[in-house]
Amino acid sequence: MKFIHRAACFAAVTFCAGALANAATLDVTLGAQDAPVQTVNTLEHQVVPTPAPQAAPTALPKGEIVQQIPNADADEEDFNSLSEAVAAQDAPASLGSELNCLAVGIYYEAKSEPLAGQLAVADVILNRTESGRFPRSVCGVVTQRGQFSFVRGGKLPTPPANGQWKKALAVAQVAMNEQWDSPVPEALYFHARYVKPSWKRARVGTVGNHVFYR
Repeated sequence: MKFIHRAACFAAVTFCAGALANAATLDVTLGAQDAPVQTVNTLEHQVVPTPAPQAAPTALPKGEIVQQIPNADADEEDFNSLSEAVAAQDAPASLGSELNCLAVGIYYEAKSEPLAGQLAVADVILNRTESGRFPRSVCGVVTQRGQFSFVRGGKLPTPPANGQWKKALAVAQVAMNEQWDSPVPEALYFHARYVKPSWKRARVGTVGNHVFYR
């Protein structure tokens, strides 16, 4: 009986010791689970996007020229007077037929007139080309039968290359380029002041030795 009692005590002691050991292990395990987890500082792998390829410049077809738009005000000039506008004109490298016809008309009708009178005659000729009642070209207006006495057989005379011709040519350039306003706008007819025609037309004004009408 003593042996059984001793064995029982030994078993009880062993069980208690094991239980204590297991409890200690459980506490350690729980402690480890409750402890905060340390985050490892690792660099994230970032994917850098590949730059988009730039579009190559479009090649122009062979022989094609890029046209640049000029400044609209580049060729415009402001003059303080008609005489300044006339003086600024350069003799053209080649004399076109329309400019020549206008200058011839100015020369033979108004070469002795002031610049304003010469410009007024030029504008009458130009106004006729736009009126619908006369030929549409300057040469057609000047050579129209029965309109200008200096025209013979539909042909224009050749003016002498003198100062008056150069001035008439410069006035013609001013008129064609609209670089100075006409003193008698919308005039279509004129005659010398010493002539008294029986016209029933609206009078526009008098410039120099000419009277102008619509």
